[in-house]
Amino acid sequence: MTTLGLDTEIVNKAVYENTVNRLKDAGVVLPTFSQLANPKKIPAAIQERLGAVDPDKADPLNLFRVHWYNTMDRKSVADVPQYVEIPQALSGVPARIILALGNRFPMIRAHKVLAAYGCLVPRVVTGQFDPDANRAVWPSTGNYCRGGVAISRITECRGVAVLPENMSGERFAWLENWVGNSSDIIRTPGSESNVKEIYDACAELDKDPQNVIFNQFCEFGNYAVHRYCTGSALSRIFEAATKTSPNARLAAYVSASGSGGTLAAGDHLKKEYGSKIVAVEALECPTLLYNGYGEHNIQGIGDKHIPYVHNVMNTDFVTGISDEATDQLGVLFNTDTGREYLADRHGISTKLLDELPNLGLSSICNLLAAIKTAKHLGLGEDDVIMTVATDGAEMYGTEREKTIKEQFGGTFDAIHAAEVWAGKLNAVTTDNLQELSHIDRQRIFNLGYYTWVEQQGVELEDFNARRDQSFWDGMLDLIPAWDAMIEEFNARTGTLQGL
Repeated sequence: MTTLGLDTEIVNKAVYENTVNRLKDAGVVLPTFSQLANPKKIPAAIQERLGAVDPDKADPLNLFRVHWYNTMDRKSVADVPQYVEIPQALSGVPARIILALGNRFPMIRAHKVLAAYGCLVPRVVTGQFDPDANRAVWPSTGNYCRGGVAISRITECRGVAVLPENMSGERFAWLENWVGNSSDIIRTPGSESNVKEIYDACAELDKDPQNVIFNQFCEFGNYAVHRYCTGSALSRIFEAATKTSPNARLAAYVSASGSGGTLAAGDHLKKEYGSKIVAVEALECPTLLYNGYGEHNIQGIGDKHIPYVHNVMNTDFVTGISDEATDQLGVLFNTDTGREYLADRHGISTKLLDELPNLGLSSICNLLAAIKTAKHLGLGEDDVIMTVATDGAEMYGTEREKTIKEQFGGTFDAIHAAEVWAGKLNAVTTDNLQELSHIDRQRIFNLGYYTWVEQQGVELEDFNARRDQSFWDGMLDLIPAWDAMIEEFNARTGTLQGL
């Protein structure tokens, strides 16, 4: 249980007391999860000081920006989380496709910093992590380890990033500026698809008792924080976006599988609105669809295994998107040539063109999957599909350069732009999409056995408990328990009272 972050009581009192003193000296106040779900609950004394804080600095107050409600400058709080709605002129479907913008988060400009907070802080307030003795190890394919390093640094913890060596140069550049020691960046073989190699590196690190592995694929804090915070943020967006549309219906929630954490927001939306949940993966590595394998470049999503925190038995559809499509659309959306083509030939508004850089590779993947879902279900103008833009295009400049060199011969011209539009966007079809029966869900669920029971040592009884929806609904009970412990922890440091 402790390895999965499910404790709601103090495990080690000596570690707890030391951590209280350490964070007291550093002037750290920990936000509750209810405050991150609704920033209006953040204490006035902190709200007054936040405006002067650089959102990209390792300032303790930036913990209170780890939520969906930041504005574009990430200094102010919006009444509704910021989003972009993709019109039919671009999507080709009448259904409304809405993406919540993850690049409004502080420090890393990606929503994975929320997952990192949800995994580390429960360990801190239960006395399971000692900043003086432990290292926080963050296995990831990019954004989660950056979020972990950021949260670790602010909370006086030493963070270690473990990620594949072939991820984008921007990820490594950011890490090099944030880690205290270059040895705290561990490069594993391969690229996005090589999750097993990350696990192997973590298994070696775990032999040292000073290392604490925060494996997002099996940390229930990842699931709980997304179901509670991301789910409620998406509800807020849906209600605001459809305020003047009385016939609007939330038809589906689409999310690339990744660690399975962001998919948890779909459990919230399904319970609230009855919407379908669509899990997305790279077509080059179709594990959910075909028990398949392979390599791909949709950076930010995982594969070759079923995440432990993916509520498979509540998933309605799985679909695959090609990395060739996401790579090429990343170029179309973020080059002068591509933007001119979109404006001149298809009448895409300047306002929408200005929004497209908010979409990184996995965000484009989610957009394409939403289009595919809309076509498969025959959705109309009263139907809404919600999804997330995990991060923005700023993290993929080197990837665009590589795509232009390798796929377009070194130059991206108007003819290439037309080909990408016709072949990767306008030609989205309903192939490689499966509606899951109960047997299909069982198949996918059972596939996780080989990773978690055979390789990672999870007890079979614990593994099977996840088949029941009551197990996942019970995860919400963690939130008020953790919030009470955070409030007690803050009271012990006394930092909030001194503001």
